[in-house]
Amino acid sequence: MEPMLSVKNLTKRFGGLTAVNQVSMDVHPGEVVGLVGDNGAGKSTLIKMVSGVYQPNDGEIFFEGKRVHISKPSDARELGIETIYQDLALAGNLDVGANIFLGREHKRKYLGGVVRVLDNKFMQNQSEKLLDDLDVHIPSLMQKIDKLSGGQRQAVAIARALYWNARLMIMDEPTNNLGVAQQGEVLALIRRLRDQGVPVIVISHTIRDIFAVSDRIVVLHRGRKVADKRVAETSTEEIVQYIMGARDDFRNN
Repeated sequence: MEPMLSVKNLTKRFGGLTAVNQVSMDVHPGEVVGLVGDNGAGKSTLIKMVSGVYQPNDGEIFFEGKRVHISKPSDARELGIETIYQDLALAGNLDVGANIFLGREHKRKYLGGVVRVLDNKFMQNQSEKLLDDLDVHIPSLMQKIDKLSGGQRQAVAIARALYWNARLMIMDEPTNNLGVAQQGEVLALIRRLRDQGVPVIVISHTIRDIFAVSDRIVVLHRGRKVADKRVAETSTEEIVQYIMGARDDFRNN
């Protein structure tokens, strides 16, 4: 099966510091890839190159088999690459529907088309259907985002990305600062995305969560890829050794 995303020898330098050093990685349709490493390992820099925040100094990015140039975040979104950062980029004072359509509000014609007004009913109905497809139940979509739980907010951010045709989802620390029950809700959402064929890259320091949802784990250490292991063929202890730099499968490559 052809990878949905393939990065080849991506390198990013900041002055004399090489933050990402010739990293290659594939992500296939319907696959969850856990991206792990200690602070400063290069995880965020790698993802920001894929999402258009940074441009690589060297290397190539392929999406659905075609080489692509992602020079800004809007380029990534047009391809269908959606990144959900820790802050979720939600407007706390707006309701669920308004957040899913934030910046791309649906409007209806009024007074013969002279005036266009927000079509709140359409946005609420579409939001409800989308959340139902994800098996997410929020008592009232009219609630302000600030009133929702952390897990529900993650669900809204995921639903927004899916509505705008996400082909690949990148999630940065999705369970950070959540309670145990809410962590379980988010992990269940990631599994449902996989079941729908949407590949997901999950960045997390919580190894337990990575093992709970990932098909494969990629480990970075000081900017280099040191491991690319199927979950069924590794263990928490082994992954920790890679994170700490005690093991390296690509040292001589």
